[in-house]
Amino acid sequence: MKLHEIMTKNVRTCDPQDTVLDAAKLMRNIDVGIVPVTQGDKLVGVVTDRDICLNVVAEGKDVNTTRVQSCMTSAVITGTPDMDAHEAADLMAEHQIRRLPIIDNGTLVGIVAIGDLATINIHENEAGYALSEISEPSQPQH
Repeated sequence: MKLHEIMTKNVRTCDPQDTVLDAAKLMRNIDVGIVPVTQGDKLVGVVTDRDICLNVVAEGKDVNTTRVQSCMTSAVITGTPDMDAHEAADLMAEHQIRRLPIIDNGTLVGIVAIGDLATINIHENEAGYALSEISEPSQPQH
């Protein structure tokens, strides 16, 4: 099965210049923990609830004035609409990510969550493996 068959297509995004408060409100309103950050249709990063908590709130920064670009992750692992679900599960496990933005010709066209993979019967093992790898704590590098 290809990702374009299971991805969420109407993805809400925020702009790098949006405030962290705006991003947090968007997360609350659509009940997600990650929002792709775009300039036009181009993906420039992702911001997570964890990014906001650790890089803004815990640092004592003002959520009303701090911009998303200051706490977002800009090195984003992505997939393509024609990527096989097996390949996506392996990629998500390798990079310990639960969501995979989907890019087509440089444009954000969707997002796939680990739960999307788990809904496909033939991919239960891959989704379970990916989730177990994602849930493993990262090892400190010496």
